[in-house]
Amino acid sequence: MSFDRLNSLEAQPTTYRRSDDPQYQDDPEFHRLTESLSSQLFTLTSNITRLSDQIALLGTKRDTERVRERVHTLLAQTRAGFKEVGEGIKKVQTWEDVNPSQKWTQQKLSTEFKATLEEFQTVQRRALEKQRASAVAARTAVEDSEFAAEGGAHQQQQQQQQQQLLEEQPRLANQDEVDFQEALIIEREAEIRNIEQSVGELNELFRDVAHIVHEQGGQLDIISENVERVHHDTRGANVELRSASRYQKNARNKACCLLVILAVILAIIILAATLG
Repeated sequence: MSFDRLNSLEAQPTTYRRSDDPQYQDDPEFHRLTESLSSQLFTLTSNITRLSDQIALLGTKRDTERVRERVHTLLAQTRAGFKEVGEGIKKVQTWEDVNPSQKWTQQKLSTEFKATLEEFQTVQRRALEKQRASAVAARTAVEDSEFAAEGGAHQQQQQQQQQQLLEEQPRLANQDEVDFQEALIIEREAEIRNIEQSVGELNELFRDVAHIVHEQGGQLDIISENVERVHHDTRGANVELRSASRYQKNARNKACCLLVILAVILAIIILAATLG
């Protein structure tokens, strides 16, 4: 389906009513739904831009818990938004009794949805890579800390009881830090699984919409081909009408010439008879 065909369908007049007032639309409910979906897609695009900026901070000196919280919140909100818009897109694509202008709106919304979803999936995968790298680094740091703590405990067994009591408090403090880091790692690993699941779910949604759009695109191609065929037939009929008009005009001219010749012959005969 080419965009030239879509533009030609878009340019076709579908109604003589006002198009800027919903109550004058052929289908006000379709208009309200598509306007709402378009607005939601714009919001999702803004979320993706903000999310991309926050993800760029992960793994840098500006990486903080607040940044990670923003990333988590934006990911969750955008996922939910795409699922909601996806259901709306599927509803629009299966709308019954649509005119050519509404079919163009269906195609436009589905194209925008797929492009925006692909962009979000790319951002999600980048967040997933950053989360994995961070989890691996944190896990390595915890393991190094545990190894150092075990080594310190072994050395402490060889020291005097007084020295053990003096060093016990910092060792316990170090263990608390290790436990805290373990909790953070578990949380990040849970977020990684959540992102992986979301990528799979949104891929399913993308395939569903693409399948519906493919079916609708075939129908739109048929309509476009019919329009082109009618245009071609109309042009051929116009040429034939012009040819028929030209032949008819020539025939009238020949008839007039014959009548003039017959009139002249008849006049000569009458004149000859009168003079004879």
